[in-house]
Amino acid sequence: MSSVVSNGKVYDLLYHLGVTANYTGFFHTAYAVSLCAEQPDRLLLVTKWLYPEVAKQYGTNWKAVERNIRTVGCIIWRESRPRLERLARRSLVQKPRSAQMLAILASSVDTAPLTVRGLDETVTAKDGVPLSVFRVGDTDKASARRAV
Repeated sequence: MSSVVSNGKVYDLLYHLGVTANYTGFFHTAYAVSLCAEQPDRLLLVTKWLYPEVAKQYGTNWKAVERNIRTVGCIIWRESRPRLERLARRSLVQKPRSAQMLAILASSVDTAPLTVRGLDETVTAKDGVPLSVFRVGDTDKASARRAV
């Protein structure tokens, strides 16, 4: 698994979004999310770079991985649309495609700090929390402080 994101963190996210481990796609999605959090450019060509790697890990083919991840996306959309919109930080008028869903999930579990290039001083938000404290996917001060 990825050195950036632990299994437990991705599993917890999927459970909170209504996906349980009785779906094969649960594990395919979790592995895909961790790979994307580690190397986001995998999202550029999911059928060539991402799905085959997940398929190799689980001894299946990329088409089965694609179908299983799409099923997970449908479950999340049906069971937890408001939570998904909070993770996406915007309202969603239609169900995101699989690559979009993976991007939303990967950004919400990514533990790398959000960096602002070209600034030598500490930048502080209006609420007094230094922006260097925030991490990708955090939506409030409490979660940002926990991430430090």
